[in-house]
Amino acid sequence: MPDVTEGASDDGRDARSAAHDPAETRPGRAPILVLGTTNAGKVRELLALVAPHGLTCRSLSEMAGAVEVDETGATFAENAALKAVMQARALGHWVLAEDSGLVVPALDGEPGVRSARFAGPPAPGDGTPADERNNRLLLDRLAGMSGMERSAWYACHAVLADPTGHVVAEATGTCHGLITRARRGTGGFGYDPLFLVRECHRTFAEIGPSYKAIVSHRGRALRAMLPLLVKALRAP
Repeated sequence: MPDVTEGASDDGRDARSAAHDPAETRPGRAPILVLGTTNAGKVRELLALVAPHGLTCRSLSEMAGAVEVDETGATFAENAALKAVMQARALGHWVLAEDSGLVVPALDGEPGVRSARFAGPPAPGDGTPADERNNRLLLDRLAGMSGMERSAWYACHAVLADPTGHVVAEATGTCHGLITRARRGTGGFGYDPLFLVRECHRTFAEIGPSYKAIVSHRGRALRAMLPLLVKALRAP
């Protein structure tokens, strides 16, 4: 088992902790863990990983004092830290934030930190969902490529900040695979219908949420952080 305070996450990526002295926001009451995203798909996955440990969780959309955070970082780690720190300071609660995306070496690392915005804003009158536009652009950019040219990986960097905005823990997870030539499966979100997982030769959209939580980048990052997260929020 990885030790988040000293070692690495499930796939050997970086995981580390920092000393902290969190402020008490509600003495005598169990602390609230705010999941620092409004993405419904990410909220479902984070809740499935964290809620079984008896923690009181809220999504960012449930918090009236949440602020807009511009993801100006050049890396997943920078964006995750921005979101965790700024939301924690604004809300006065523990915040678990993550930044994640798809990395395709043949596209010089794109979509990367721009994964959610890969296709840019829609044209006037275009009601096509962002996920569909992003998937369409990805397939167009990889047209004519085959085999290992279609290699890709999902990356996730998670950050836990205490109610004062101090970073308490960070962890990184990845999941490697290939980009298919056509959408497969109806589950998941984002690029899931196009991302073929090497371990099972199925896309994220085909494998279902339970197995995805085991092999996904987000699941790996969160499992590396969980021991410290649970200990911090249950501390007297």
